[in-house]
Amino acid sequence: MAIALAVLLLSPLFFSGLISKVKAVWGGRRGAPVLQPYYDFFKLLRKGEVISATTTPIFRIAPSIGIAATILALMIVPIPTFGSLISFNGDFALFAYLMGLTKFFTVAAALDTGSSFEGMGASREVTYSTIVETAFLIVIGSLALLTHHVSFDSIFSSVGLISEYTPLVRILLVASLFIMLLAEGSRVPVDDPNTHLELTMIHEVMVLDYSGPDLAFIQYTAALRMTIISTLIANLIVPALAPAIQALLLFGVTMLVTFVAVGGVESLIARSRMSHVPQFLFLMTALSLTAFAVVVFFLYGGR
Repeated sequence: MAIALAVLLLSPLFFSGLISKVKAVWGGRRGAPVLQPYYDFFKLLRKGEVISATTTPIFRIAPSIGIAATILALMIVPIPTFGSLISFNGDFALFAYLMGLTKFFTVAAALDTGSSFEGMGASREVTYSTIVETAFLIVIGSLALLTHHVSFDSIFSSVGLISEYTPLVRILLVASLFIMLLAEGSRVPVDDPNTHLELTMIHEVMVLDYSGPDLAFIQYTAALRMTIISTLIANLIVPALAPAIQALLLFGVTMLVTFVAVGGVESLIARSRMSHVPQFLFLMTALSLTAFAVVVFFLYGGR
């Protein structure tokens, strides 16, 4: 379990490099090496920091709290054949709060700078997060109702054992979580991590005042959040009764395919207009509500 968790902790920057490589291939370019994010991460750790005199301690502690809360959230998510490092009834509620805590301090730090641009990005982030988090709770509620369990470990170990309509529910929830991955990772069509136009930025505009090690922590945390959500997707796809080696292999392939798909989406479509982003995010809500309706219908429709 410790080895699997360590691999997941080391992999987020690799997946970020994989997305960039896929985009480069689609664009007919050679692109940076897949391991380039690791080089950038350690380079930032060696750099100094410039901190505005107008900021408070909130600005300084936000990156550390964000990375700590996200790592703790990863410990709650089960890994096929290994389970969760931390598991108890209702642990998905703690998971949701930990993911929200990271975003809360990022937004608070952006507002702490007193910058109108960062305040604008914080407002957009909070608005979109309201949609995403509501849909995520519906996703978890659907799985809890389907499996009659209220912990991640029990839910994902049971969901693959139920027959009949379960494949339809899993397809809907995988699609919903993939949209969540794009939103939480600040990827196209919700956001563009490579943009330099402040009027169209969301996540990146909130961290404009960070530099050095704090910026490295923020970039790693963003990549780790994507890894966590892709782990949830993999748990819905990997068969519960698969042999250990086969399950781990399928888990790794699913993770790779997920991030290749992210790179493909960014290569094939453009970023949505700000007014259209909520419509895209409400698609996640629609998919999760459809899955919930299917579960309710088959469980209680005949009564």
